[in-house]
Amino acid sequence: MNQSAEPFRVSKSAAARISEILSGEPAKAALRVEVLAGGCNGFQYKFDLADGPSADDLVVKADQAMVLVDPTSLDLLAGAELDYVDSLMGSYFAVKNPIATTSCGCGTSFGID
Repeated sequence: MNQSAEPFRVSKSAAARISEILSGEPAKAALRVEVLAGGCNGFQYKFDLADGPSADDLVVKADQAMVLVDPTSLDLLAGAELDYVDSLMGSYFAVKNPIATTSCGCGTSFGID
């Protein structure tokens, strides 16, 4: 499968950071990425640690990291990539979402047409 056909991708930097976080949380097995209604543009990203996948989750394995996406959120994350940014302005997870037509300055909220 080529990368563009994948429903959701995880960058190497995000995979490394997720592995680092999970190594300090032995009771947790994965990072869950969700899209919720709200934020300043209609939708917002939510990141949580999870014990493991639900039966209908998309499970993305990248190196030693596991990322979970529920089917409802996946509809709004189709073709997106989870990245980890570490800069002078701060460190954070960022979603590069090709269907987002607007986003706010904080990067956690987006809108679609």
